[in-house]
Amino acid sequence: MKPHRTDGISLSFGLIFLMLALWWAISRVVHLHLPAVGWLVAAALILFGVIGLLGAIRSGRPPAPQPVAVTQPAEPEIPGGLPPEVHASIVRELLEEPGERFRQEHPEAQSEPAAEKPHQD
Repeated sequence: MKPHRTDGISLSFGLIFLMLALWWAISRVVHLHLPAVGWLVAAALILFGVIGLLGAIRSGRPPAPQPVAVTQPAEPEIPGGLPPEVHASIVRELLEEPGERFRQEHPEAQSEPAAEKPHQD
């Protein structure tokens, strides 16, 4: 997992949840006389609002990237500085089947079938 920047909102919610869980656990064991629950809820909401405001003020978002203007489309680079017609003919020649090319260049080799020798054991 990649390390990342601390998220203040998630941290504050986690701390609030942890405080409530601890308060509940302690209240089950120790009986303390605390002020009315309404005051505690109001204080927690005010604290939460202050944390949210501080998070919004300190937001460290980078500015939006500026679009890059393209002046002209890039043309494909042809290797060796050859004209496109010569390059295309070389590619076509390389894609042809070698056996067919040999038969076209040497028609006499095809007219004389090779005599098979009898197999001796």
